Amino acid sequence: MEYTNSSRFQPPSLLLMGIPGLEAVQTWFSIPLCIMYVIAYLGNCTIIFVIKTTPTLHEPQYVFLSMLAITDVGLSLSTLPTVLSVFLLNHRQIEFHSCLTQMFFIHTFSSMESAILLAMAFDRFVAIHNPLHYTVVLTPPRITWMGFAAMVRGVVLMAPSPILLKRLPFCKGVFLSHCYCYHPDVMKLACGPVRVNIIYGLSVVFCSFGIDSVFIVISYILILKTVLSIASGDGQLKALNTCFSHIFTVFIFYVPLIMLALIHRFGTFKSPILHVTMANLFLFLTPVLNPLVYSLKTKQIRSAVGKVFRGRGDLLK
Repeated sequence: MEYTNSSRFQPPSLLLMGIPGLEAVQTWFSIPLCIMYVIAYLGNCTIIFVIKTTPTLHEPQYVFLSMLAITDVGLSLSTLPTVLSVFLLNHRQIEFHSCLTQMFFIHTFSSMESAILLAMAFDRFVAIHNPLHYTVVLTPPRITWMGFAAMVRGVVLMAPSPILLKRLPFCKGVFLSHCYCYHPDVMKLACGPVRVNIIYGLSVVFCSFGIDSVFIVISYILILKTVLSIASGDGQLKALNTCFSHIFTVFIFYVPLIMLALIHRFGTFKSPILHVTMANLFLFLTPVLNPLVYSLKTKQIRSAVGKVFRGRGDLLK
């Protein structure tokens, strides 16, 4: 009877989590968070602007990089309001439907980023395995369709998540574990049958991150096979060097994602600092480090960025 009376209950708002037990000093954490947001926005917007305005960078690998930067900006924008609200203003309340909306965008942009990383792995394979046909295989229309497919897949896969959560009653409190809304975190507050939600969540993980990661590994197995067939040692190093930035990006994207999933599967860390750190690594590692890594590692990007800033400096003189 109690379940029947509460079967349609949805809380008007939920409470986001800062750092348990350290609320008095958590405002100081807003300083590095603000710095990371600034780096993420400026870095990724610079990458997008440089690639768009530099004709020599209109190659497939740089077009995919601009797509990755756009996705990182979208992911950062999805989390900015609540993260800074919690740490800077100590305002932890979020309206229920706003929470579902944020959750949708976070998961959608994450799925898009995973798909773009797969496209970038395919790009590296084509460039190394068949460089003479690189621009023939990866034509602008095909690149556009790959980016469009990544966006559509993310939207289609994640659209059911708020709908499935809205049908559930919530009677296990209103306290979330993070400073943003995350599907497993919201789902654990429901007291109704969540089997459909669990099956849906596992299916989404398999159809997006699972399949993408498998094909990324296969791509690099084929890349390694091609590299080992190169007779020159310098040629092998040169070929592998073109993959370093992408390998690093894949690593910093998937490792925090896996660890965040393990937190919700096997429980939380006892240390609140460690818990908050792992939760925020998922948000900040790729948006902050991607533009830095590609700018430092890729000579063409570094040179184009330098020309842009030198040009701005000349205009100010």
